[in-house]
Amino acid sequence: QVQLVESGGGLVQPGGSLRLSCAASIGISSINTMAWYRQAPGKGRELVATMTTGGATAYADSVKGRFTISRDNAENTVYLQMNSLKPEDTAAYYCYAKRFAYDVGYWGKGTLVIVSS
Repeated sequence: QVQLVESGGGLVQPGGSLRLSCAASIGISSINTMAWYRQAPGKGRELVATMTTGGATAYADSVKGRFTISRDNAENTVYLQMNSLKPEDTAAYYCYAKRFAYDVGYWGKGTLVIVSS
């Protein structure tokens, strides 16, 4: 079992920045894949960014160059730095962890980001 707790969401103006945090209940160095997903109102959940234990990262085209996923193994925390935010980034953001290839995968409860003037 892995518990994930997101924080850092809120209301921000277009062009602003936020940093989301995802605290894990186990050492993240033992988790093969950590990821951030988001779900906008009335839409399906979409992958935003991923990071493997080897440090490889990947991003959705819509956030490339604006969002950065990173981790702090000592704090068992994964971050999502979001810059140049747009109204279309408004969504609930969820942290996801998969320890190994055949793991079930675990979700946090999400944190809400609203980009509006």
